[in-house]
Amino acid sequence: MTAVRRAVPVLVAVLLLLGSAGQAGATGYRYWSFWERTGGQWTYATQGPSSARPDDGAVEGFRFAVSEDSADASRPRGTADFDTICAGTPVKSGTKRVAVVLDFGTPADAPSGETPPGRRTACARVSSDATSADALAAVAKPLRYDTNALLCAIAGYPVKGCGEQVSAGGAAKNEAEGATRGKGGSDGSDDGGPSLGLPVGAAAVALLAAAAAWQARRRGAARREAE
Repeated sequence: MTAVRRAVPVLVAVLLLLGSAGQAGATGYRYWSFWERTGGQWTYATQGPSSARPDDGAVEGFRFAVSEDSADASRPRGTADFDTICAGTPVKSGTKRVAVVLDFGTPADAPSGETPPGRRTACARVSSDATSADALAAVAKPLRYDTNALLCAIAGYPVKGCGEQVSAGGAAKNEAEGATRGKGGSDGSDDGGPSLGLPVGAAAVALLAAAAAWQARRRGAARREAE
């Protein structure tokens, strides 16, 4: 049984690799994330845009991307300075100014057949009690929301879809068609490259088979020597 015992650590390592390969297929979601900028740094907003009420001089950002959760979310890119964005918007009684940064993301994060517009900024002048959603609506129409008030599109982008689940390879699950586009499609194809599961599993089986064969040869030789 020595060979089998020697094979166990290697088999464990192989199984760990197989487990990590499965984790690599984790899913995320394609959506607009909401950010607030303080001290020159972006922080993920703790309230939704329909609840948050920014002060005059606030800088807020929206980023379209694929991410698993808030810890994994992509921040708006580029510099974002209120004095620069709102330089041409003077103070007016009864209103406030909110600098808005719109980052439409990368082509890799775009839904199939769509191209993200270029990043842009705008200064929203809104009433003093306005929410972040009001500020966004003032500078980035048309907006699109789903029935649960989830922000789906800013300035008409994307044209369709709303927070859909996406594989690690970037393929969205098309629930309407009952199939998955791209990686792991309904025909069993995988555009994300070869799966590690099959070769790793085969390696584990081959390892155990080799150990068993070695043990069988050793026993046969022992019997011949005894005779």
